[in-house]
Amino acid sequence: MIYSGHATIRHVSRAQCHPDVMARILKAAEARFADVIFIYRHPVDSLLTNWVWWRAYLCNRRVSGISEGYKTTDDLCADLDRNWPEFVAFARGDPDFFAGASDRQRFLSFPEFVDETLLHTQHATLALKLEDFMRDPVTEFSKIADVMSVDLERSGLCVPPPRSKPYGYLAVQERLPGFKRFINELSAETKRGIERIGYDESV
Repeated sequence: MIYSGHATIRHVSRAQCHPDVMARILKAAEARFADVIFIYRHPVDSLLTNWVWWRAYLCNRRVSGISEGYKTTDDLCADLDRNWPEFVAFARGDPDFFAGASDRQRFLSFPEFVDETLLHTQHATLALKLEDFMRDPVTEFSKIADVMSVDLERSGLCVPPPRSKPYGYLAVQERLPGFKRFINELSAETKRGIERIGYDESV
């Protein structure tokens, strides 16, 4: 079973399968009936991507990532600056961000998202960083094949790296003082969570 991030373990969230569903998946993994392969990236990159995706979705548009919504980082920063209160509301898990939707059910707050990522890395059969796929996609892909007991011929294997840019949030942080302040003011618990999933504690 390949899990890619659309179910939660602890927190109920919009567009995520209920924790009861994930509990059954984890029980199946514990019984060796299934494997859980969890691929994740730096949570702040995910926060920006999720904000862009949900804004487009609420406007009846579809984007697969930041690069599809914005031509340059400067364009992203300009839009983020113009809509800063909205971004903060999204990061807090404020249901008012979804005021235009019929049910107003909220998405995970950023601290909850970090907590969920940490829980998944702790429970997964195999947890992999997206950034490592950018550095060495063949090695990381081979780890998935090993868990799935696939006899993979690795010589000459070509696996394209993800199209996403690693640590893209750093460029935003350099351009927007408000965004840098937002990062610096994250709670100690959230920063520890980011560190525990394998990223620098300074974020």
